[in-house]
Amino acid sequence: MQTILLVEDDATLAEALTYNLEREGYTVLRASDGMTALEMARRDAPDILVLDVMLPRLDGFSVCRMLRKESTIPILMLTARQDEVDRIAGLELGADDYLTKPFSVGELLARIRAILRRSDRQPTTERDAVVIGGIKLDTGSRRVWRDETEVQLSQKEFDLLACLMRNRGLALSRDVLLERVWGGDYVGDGRTVDVHIRWLREKIEADPSTPAYVQTVRGIGYRFDTPKAHE
Repeated sequence: MQTILLVEDDATLAEALTYNLEREGYTVLRASDGMTALEMARRDAPDILVLDVMLPRLDGFSVCRMLRKESTIPILMLTARQDEVDRIAGLELGADDYLTKPFSVGELLARIRAILRRSDRQPTTERDAVVIGGIKLDTGSRRVWRDETEVQLSQKEFDLLACLMRNRGLALSRDVLLERVWGGDYVGDGRTVDVHIRWLREKIEADPSTPAYVQTVRGIGYRFDTPKAHE
């Protein structure tokens, strides 16, 4: 089940969109201001962000710009303004598509499906190979290298690393990692994630006690970073 983070400060519209999106089988998370949206996008790693431009605390353009420095999460922007300059600005900041209010639910659903299809149809070489700093991960062959030396990982260690690397810079909670790596039917708790993180660090970090890549985010979970030496 794919997750949508809906960012809309109009409560009536947000309720209506949530109802229709959930009817289509999506899990919907909601935020009503830009700062909360940014925090939720980093913490919950949704599959797509449906982002209103005019928001309190932090506008949609700023949210889009900040997320694009950290993540490739698909973004569909919404606006009540008809100005072409706004649409161009949103796309230049990295939004995947732009929808002007008022719009039909059918059009919104079609745009969301199209964006999600495109994100799933990246070229094989781009989709399969992830390189961050000195770590290279190939999901096609399920192989990992650290500074050109191959590292042997278990299945869960590999899946955990892949999830973290694909969401570089985003803090992923233990619950999100359990869901994405072990599956929704898994009976366990966050300690399972902690143990696998420890094993993973022992294999990919030069100094596991002072990790350069897999960072602990206090009170949340873990984040994969690019070491300063590789920036």
